[in-house]
Amino acid sequence: MKKRKIDFSNLQPLIALIIMAVAMTILSENFATRDNLFNVARQISVNVCISVGMTMVILTGGIDLSVGSILAFTGAIAAGLFKNGIEMQGINLFAGTTLFGAIWIALAAGAFLGWFNGFMITKFKVPPFVATLAMLTIARGLTMLYTKGFPITQLGDQFTYIGTGWFLGMPMPVWISIIVISLAAFFMNKTRTGRYIYAIGGNERAALLSGVNVNKVLVVVYMIAGALAGVAGLLVTARLDSAQPNAGLGYELDSIAAVVIGGTSLSGGKGSIIGTVIGAGIIGVLNNGLVLLNVSPFWQQVIKGLVILLAIIIDKIQKEK
Repeated sequence: MKKRKIDFSNLQPLIALIIMAVAMTILSENFATRDNLFNVARQISVNVCISVGMTMVILTGGIDLSVGSILAFTGAIAAGLFKNGIEMQGINLFAGTTLFGAIWIALAAGAFLGWFNGFMITKFKVPPFVATLAMLTIARGLTMLYTKGFPITQLGDQFTYIGTGWFLGMPMPVWISIIVISLAAFFMNKTRTGRYIYAIGGNERAALLSGVNVNKVLVVVYMIAGALAGVAGLLVTARLDSAQPNAGLGYELDSIAAVVIGGTSLSGGKGSIIGTVIGAGIIGVLNNGLVLLNVSPFWQQVIKGLVILLAIIIDKIQKEK
């Protein structure tokens, strides 16, 4: 009976997703249409990429509030490099970049900002909430400086294919998110570092005494979170055919919601990538359904906040049991 209860507990997010999808299908005739379901899948793909990295962070007992700003910065870097290249007027030098070059530089920029978060947290013992809150402002400011406050548009079909193209009957963002999920699940379940992440979240002191290089693992985790926020930035920029300086606002809240709703404990040590994917599905279905039902955007924020609060309360009750 105890084993059955544990299994049922793990299935709760999936059951909630199914119930929500059925309810939206009944309430709105447009929800279950092919075009809308693919639209929901594209939206979920962005949140999945961010939330996978957020899952690793929260599993260590940390938090990352900077992912939305990193998303905007990496998207602007990729768009700017691909469209305008690098121009150094002082030495009369211009260097163009290919699409793959722009993508790798943008992802490296996201990983570097994530490394900076991890460095502040491990080297100077800055609380993750404070360190990533500071990076939220830093990355947003860097985005404004790079774009001068104006969007970078008209990126071309080659770039926009990342966010709007199709491959084997599915949108490209869905394929990209599947790759991210697969690699992350393998990393967490089949590698030593993945097991260390769970160990640190369960008991950081015990992990340290067991010989785990806690600081190194934490830096790697925040680097991965930054790089995956960069992947999400590429998807958003490509889908809009524009790098907006204010892109990514509120994305950190959606990702945290997806992680918590998916069953990851905010205190760390418990959770899974698949649970987070289901949580992202719940957030995506909820957002889309509320729009189709013509619910006021202000009430949408209230409802999402209540859903997050409910998930945290459930997590706390289960932890006490």
